[in-house]
Amino acid sequence: MLDSNKDSLKLEAMKRIVAMIARGKNASDLFPAVVKNVACKNIEVKKLVYVYLVRYAEEQQDLALLSISTFQRGLKDPNQLIRASALRVLSSIRVTIIVPIMMLAIKEAASDMSPYVRKTAAHAIPKLHSLDPEQKDQLIEVIEKLLADKTTLVAGSVVMAFEEVCPDRIDLIHKNYRKLCNLLIDVEEWGQVVIINMLTRYARTQFLNPNINESLLEESSEKAFYASDDEEDEDKKAEPAALAKRKPYVMDPDHRLLLRNTKPLLQSRNAAVVMAVAQLYFHLAPKAEVGIIAKALVRLMRSHSEVQYVVLQNVATMTIKRRGMFEPYLKSFYIRSTDPTQIKILKLEVLTNLANETNISTILREFQTYIKSMDKDFVAASIQAIGRCATNIGEVRDTCLNGLVQLLSNRDELVVAESVVVIKKLLQMQPEQHSDIIKHMAKLIDNIQVPMARASILWLIGEYCEHVPKIAPDVLRKMAKTFTNEEDIVKLQIINLAAKLYLTNSKQTKLLTQYVLNLAKYDQNYDIRDRARFIRQLIVPTDKSGALSKYAKKLFLALKPAPVLESPFKDRDHFQLGSLSHLLNAKAGGYQELPDWPESAPDPSVRNVEIPDWSKCTSRKDRKEKKVEKPFYSDSEGESGPTESADSESDSGSGSESASASDDSGSGSESEDSGEESESEEEEEDEEVEKKKRKKLDKTKPKKPVEESAESDQSSGAEDRKRVRKAVKNQKSASESESESESSESEDESEEESEEESESDTDVRKKKAPVSKQPPKQSKKESKKETQEMSLLDLDDFEPSPASAPVTPVNFLSSSLVSDLEGLSLTDTILAPTTIAPSGLIKMYELLHRIKGEGLGVEYCFSRQPFSPDPNMVAVQIQFTNSTNAETKNLHIEDPRLQYGMRIREFAEIDVLAAGESVTVVMGIDFCDSTQAANFQLCTHTRKFFVSIQPPVGELMTAAFLTENDFKKEQENLLNGKLMGMNEISEKLTLGDKCVNEHVIVERVTATANLSRVPCGSDKECRFAGKTVSSGCLVLVTVTTKDGGGAQLTVNCEKMVIGTMLVKDILQALSQ
Repeated sequence: MLDSNKDSLKLEAMKRIVAMIARGKNASDLFPAVVKNVACKNIEVKKLVYVYLVRYAEEQQDLALLSISTFQRGLKDPNQLIRASALRVLSSIRVTIIVPIMMLAIKEAASDMSPYVRKTAAHAIPKLHSLDPEQKDQLIEVIEKLLADKTTLVAGSVVMAFEEVCPDRIDLIHKNYRKLCNLLIDVEEWGQVVIINMLTRYARTQFLNPNINESLLEESSEKAFYASDDEEDEDKKAEPAALAKRKPYVMDPDHRLLLRNTKPLLQSRNAAVVMAVAQLYFHLAPKAEVGIIAKALVRLMRSHSEVQYVVLQNVATMTIKRRGMFEPYLKSFYIRSTDPTQIKILKLEVLTNLANETNISTILREFQTYIKSMDKDFVAASIQAIGRCATNIGEVRDTCLNGLVQLLSNRDELVVAESVVVIKKLLQMQPEQHSDIIKHMAKLIDNIQVPMARASILWLIGEYCEHVPKIAPDVLRKMAKTFTNEEDIVKLQIINLAAKLYLTNSKQTKLLTQYVLNLAKYDQNYDIRDRARFIRQLIVPTDKSGALSKYAKKLFLALKPAPVLESPFKDRDHFQLGSLSHLLNAKAGGYQELPDWPESAPDPSVRNVEIPDWSKCTSRKDRKEKKVEKPFYSDSEGESGPTESADSESDSGSGSESASASDDSGSGSESEDSGEESESEEEEEDEEVEKKKRKKLDKTKPKKPVEESAESDQSSGAEDRKRVRKAVKNQKSASESESESESSESEDESEEESEEESESDTDVRKKKAPVSKQPPKQSKKESKKETQEMSLLDLDDFEPSPASAPVTPVNFLSSSLVSDLEGLSLTDTILAPTTIAPSGLIKMYELLHRIKGEGLGVEYCFSRQPFSPDPNMVAVQIQFTNSTNAETKNLHIEDPRLQYGMRIREFAEIDVLAAGESVTVVMGIDFCDSTQAANFQLCTHTRKFFVSIQPPVGELMTAAFLTENDFKKEQENLLNGKLMGMNEISEKLTLGDKCVNEHVIVERVTATANLSRVPCGSDKECRFAGKTVSSGCLVLVTVTTKDGGGAQLTVNCEKMVIGTMLVKDILQALSQ
């Protein structure tokens, strides 16, 4: 058929041959017959011949070389598919003789009119480079030419060639960076993955670390916490240097461009693209913005098991560094019975990493069901996970240990064995408290056959033989009988047990030890023989024995550090996420290390593109000016000024001018950190509303604030300065309509320039109202929008609404109004009920020492009163004292850093605190029923102080008034709840010398926790009740006194962690 003169028969034959190749059959014998048809004039036949030749050209190189002239003619064919196929075949012939021909063909194809042929040229570059690396310089020239290509078809292929041939030549990327960012959304999926990975490495070398300020603040806060008074003078001297380093971080507009253009790809249908964007955000984005990748990664977990496996590997690594972003999706990691074992184990790993004080009870309940699974490997992993939770969260250690001890009576030997191994690790942390468990485990030695479990029990008995002096020798006797039949790991532990017992109890165990050492002396395993000889010389001193025998006890019975149960993913983050090296946890061939962040930002002007000469034409110049002005006047205010100017520059060709504008605007913004991403998400939705509000504000404002206009001057170019000044003049003199239009113009400019700033910095400049109470239960979204707008005195928000004040320009307040507002700032305390608890019960805590605060001292207390704007928040009363000779201005809170679920309700800004005066305000914090600290910055007009408020567990409650019957009923409900017996914690204690009567006990308990007394018929029993402020869970406390100064303390609470911590605090209070 191939030799036929009819094209239809040839076409049929070629279709059959290609079908054979597709099914995996060998068709190489037909090469001579196929290669004859290279010169066939029928395009369809020629295409299929080229498909065949691409497959077999490497194997039949000599025959392929005979047709090389035909391939060269094919490169000139008018059909783009034929030209591309000819180049593909040519690059598949791996013979060094034709390297010059290939190089010429690639250069010609790189200039081809068809983007498909240019794409094929990019694919041929790595093939030629691997054949002859000496051609690298010429190939780099071709890559540089192709990188300038503006078509999406070529972009992915040329970046792949760049990564293969010259990944270190980042200078080739500079001019094409913005173009690649803008084309990214339209490139095919394979190309998107390649470009994103390359841009991740590029960004790590060209931009500053967006989280650099956070790490500095954390370091300074640690110093502040641990520093002594002697060190404070040294700290003061070092402060100017630290301040110079801690400049406000300004994100490069190009950095923001990359983050903004990759964000939509999180919705891609291709899992590899989503994973690539996720790793880019994890490695490059500010901490506050990384959270958006969590939802996309959770979506991928509904895909095939292979995709799930890769995604979970990466999620497990992320949860170690940034646990908070996956906490809302905890239930997505619950294990299904249909999951493969490796997926189950990875989900367990993620659940263990996500465990904290607030969700541990839910996770432990989930683990309890996993232990009943039929999958033995999964059960073993579940038990190990329980052990890791117990070591990480001390409050549930005893609960976990009791649960594991119960598993020792399980019928399944593997469950028992794994439990033994985990219990051994947990007991090392506090063995003296658990001698009963060691005795219980010694009894299991006869039944457990798994070597690792037997070895663990023997090690425990040997290590803590003083706790079980009667049982240990008997265990050694049993082990000596079965020594010869044991596994090697067990034999080694029997020898160790014998040695330890010989040193501590030689009367009973001397003969047994000698017997075991004699058996070991002739064992088949040389490790055991060596261990026996070594131990004999060490513990049985002879004339020949060395100096070491004196220290035998110290060697064998030294205290061993408790093992640290760590995640196997702990050190994997040094590999780039999503890479094969990260998956294997070993460096794979071709892997490129992720560079470290530069200490100082490289020159951003290298990414500016030169303007073509023809742009001098007036009509085009006018058009260009319009494009430059577009960010200030366009409707799409959701996009930030710097990044839009970068876009318009790359699209329109007005390179350096708009780029310099973007640079200026970037330098004008003071800070661009955590609040940025959440702002950009919400800007598009509230675009129209925001415009209307700004117009209204412009009408009511007779004069622009000096501070804001100064900022817009600083951040815009010379042309912008003129426009702002003109606007201010017009506002003074022109008619109302003119002033409205001009002010809206300048407002738009300043709004665009400052739009990408963080919430904290907009607060510093714009939130000038001394008191602005926000409505209760306001969403985070609304509060962020408010900080972006000019907040005038909106007195309608006050609950006890005072007389309405006239709307006045923010920075020009009359002296009488200032005094009125100072009075108003005290409404925080008026809002809270006046029935404050006796001062003796309220403990004051130091928030900021006056030396550290440069004369500003801050103390706080938990007033135990309901916080009226939001009853789910704990009211915190804060007292500011100005010890300096100068007044302190603009006292307010910025940059709250809270754990997941926590909320904060800031006090209104204190405008002025006069020298030597004090002022008290109230703020609300929803601690989410945990004792984790609420961290934030306390700011004045000159300084920022990093502070934190950590509540005692007793302050997370509010008093609940119950009758005796109600108390008993609720107690029974808690005992018979979902977690049988786990809702009650009971401890015995000895009352302190001062706890002589019921009155003192009540006083101490209520001082420790915000609980109310419950009536009780018995003289020897005191009952207390309360509810957690955040979730309203009941907390019931019973103190039963006994003769001889003893007592029994019982706490019933659904939240195990709160119950455990409350027991400790009350025990301490009553024992003093």
